[in-house]
Amino acid sequence: MQTRIVHAIAGTFILGSLLLGIYVSSNWFWLTGFVGINMWIHALTNWCLMYWMLDKLGVSNAKTDCSK
Repeated sequence: MQTRIVHAIAGTFILGSLLLGIYVSSNWFWLTGFVGINMWIHALTNWCLMYWMLDKLGVSNAKTDCSK
């Protein structure tokens, strides 16, 4: 469950910051870079800030199988 939430949040931040960067201020592209850096950190160390935050908020880490 957490994986889907993290992907949805990351995608929303990326798309939102891209739109804000195009239409409001190019400084919003820093948010896009921050999300990308966090994705690299997760890929290299298997630690993710968003997973940590979701754990603190009590979001279930249960696996869901949508193929059934």
